[in-house]
Amino acid sequence: MTQLTIISVGSLKEGYLREAVGEYEKRLSSFCRVENITIKEERIPDEQDETAIRAALRAEGEKILARVPQGAYTMALCIEGEMPDSVSLSQKIGRAVDACGKLCLIIGSSHGLADSVKRAANERISFSRLTFPHQLMRVILLEALYRSFRILSGGNYHK
Repeated sequence: MTQLTIISVGSLKEGYLREAVGEYEKRLSSFCRVENITIKEERIPDEQDETAIRAALRAEGEKILARVPQGAYTMALCIEGEMPDSVSLSQKIGRAVDACGKLCLIIGSSHGLADSVKRAANERISFSRLTFPHQLMRVILLEALYRSFRILSGGNYHK
């Protein structure tokens, strides 16, 4: 069975988001083993200080890279990534699973991802030109993954 790892920076505070994540993890369990890893977001005293932001991203990046499963095909979610539709995302996931059996997706903090994480990823993907809170992005990602596995299994999905 496929190993799916999702590494996210920052915790889920809202109960309704935790419930949604739990629901999609339950649905995905038919297709893969899901592991959610949460990395603590670095504290930045001055949100306008670019040097402090870069330092925080570097620190988060080191923690992220240390948790990526060895041999996993890695996709970093970032704004400059390719924007696949549901079918092409499922094809990407299918190829990754066939090649490695392990898939790791990474969601950064409100400041994004360190360049080191983006460079280490096999692919960069984006879900929209819109900006979403990283907590909500977990739910969106899990729904997209569930949809992708449904497509790969020949199941119905809403277009």
